[in-house]
Amino acid sequence: MTGALVLLAITALTGLILWAFHSPSADDAAQPVADEAGECCGLHEVCVKKGRQMIAPEYFDDEELDCFAGRTPDSYTDDETEQFRDVLFTLLPEDVEPWGFSLQARGIEMPAPIHDEWVMLATEYRNNKSNSNASQ
Repeated sequence: MTGALVLLAITALTGLILWAFHSPSADDAAQPVADEAGECCGLHEVCVKKGRQMIAPEYFDDEELDCFAGRTPDSYTDDETEQFRDVLFTLLPEDVEPWGFSLQARGIEMPAPIHDEWVMLATEYRNNKSNSNASQ
């Protein structure tokens, strides 16, 4: 029992010393962090949006969505969300992912539920495509 207490005390002391020497300084905390909120689509573990920012917007018979440019994902009504859903579910599977990037290039943020559906469909298409390529 005494040995366990001594071991616990040594471990706590070591942790305290490591924390004191490795804790972030005030200078580290004051450095600005690039605010990239809303910039990444969330489809990838590593954001590829930076490479796609320079693409020209492509239209998928969805010009009516241009009126939503500059809106936040949580500001859409149910009817407006349905407009996005109608376009999403009429796309060809290979057009789902480019459609999302095209919306981003046009300054249009999808409603949150549509974004989730878009991620699911684009990931499903990519997985099916990679599985079919692997079987050939």
